[in-house]
Amino acid sequence: MPRRASVRRQVRIPAPAEEVWALVGDPGRLAEWFPGVECCRLEEGGRRVTIASGLELFEEIVTLDPLQRRLQYRVVSGLMSEHLATLDVLDLGNGGSLALYSVDAVPATMALVLAGAGASGLEAVGRRYGGP
Repeated sequence: MPRRASVRRQVRIPAPAEEVWALVGDPGRLAEWFPGVECCRLEEGGRRVTIASGLELFEEIVTLDPLQRRLQYRVVSGLMSEHLATLDVLDLGNGGSLALYSVDAVPATMALVLAGAGASGLEAVGRRYGGP
């Protein structure tokens, strides 16, 4: 079994990229769209996230680029020895957008779990804007 995994999920959202980015690109609004996140507090250099089980994680914000609509963060505490997540929101030019969520993680199983949760959250964002 591979030690590291890289997984990417994408979801088309029937809303302008700027609107989608305003929600998913705001590091403090994670609990509004990512499944299982109960609370998210911004702190120096990142955010402290509490998940439904009560486990608390610190996520270092690596990249926050509103021009490219890219957010990258790294979990620096918790169940993973290595982690990097990337969220991109692309403008499809027709009033819609494509949100991509990718995860690189060790152990490999965590990449699968987190990418699945990220995709579920982005699908919920899509439904918020009238998507399937």
